[in-house]
Amino acid sequence: MSQLLTRLIERVRADYLVLMEQDDGRYPYTTAEKICNERLYLSADELAPIIAEDPTLLAARRGNLIASESERENPSVGMIISANIAAAMMEGLVDVALEHGWLTVDGDGRLMLNADELKLPEPLAANVDYSVSETARENLVLPGESRLTRVMNSAESAFVERLGDEPLNAYSLALQIASEYSLFAPDDIAPLVEENPLLLGLRGDGMVDEEMFEGDPPAGMIVSAHLTQMVVSQLLELAVERGVLGSDSSGHPLPPGDDSAGPLIH
Repeated sequence: MSQLLTRLIERVRADYLVLMEQDDGRYPYTTAEKICNERLYLSADELAPIIAEDPTLLAARRGNLIASESERENPSVGMIISANIAAAMMEGLVDVALEHGWLTVDGDGRLMLNADELKLPEPLAANVDYSVSETARENLVLPGESRLTRVMNSAESAFVERLGDEPLNAYSLALQIASEYSLFAPDDIAPLVEENPLLLGLRGDGMVDEEMFEGDPPAGMIVSAHLTQMVVSQLLELAVERGVLGSDSSGHPLPPGDDSAGPLIH
């Protein structure tokens, strides 16, 4: 586990204990929900270094964890990961409450809340704007190539080198090269997220095979799908510039035949 995340979890647990002791053990479940919502739905710049330390967080899926109505149907990568962190912390705080006798379970192992707590309104769902990142802005003006630019440039070089042998198959070649340079492993994606936390604002947008992931792709696969689309778009634009692929009146590349769909991650 990320050391940053470990320290955050320890602080949240300690603060929960303080709050519960101050309130004489009242409202243990609601208090846990509130502190998780307030402390564990992290900004892009807070979450990115945690992912860099623990890339396995990119395997998180939304499940039924997204409370925000505006995010539920098509949540951002950052929201998916934060919701999973908050859910795991919630389980830990419930265990703490059980250990201290603030919560109990019935004979079937279900949590029992007292009547007063059941009357309380649910804590507000967390909302985070992942389109804001000071880290990304600062890294944008640094000298040298970014990690993502290196991937894009490598794919472009391979495309140009092979295009001379297959000029009539520019579209298929672009898809093939993009596939070869795609990043799927969390260990490969995490450094890109650390460098550009705005990637946490990406959403599924139907770009990932619904059947393969049962409509719930891992957060990292969503990032991968968008990166692959970026590479494809760049290569197709290059093919248009070199006159080996047609374009419409707006200059957008025209795929051969009637296939106008973009790549789908399988």
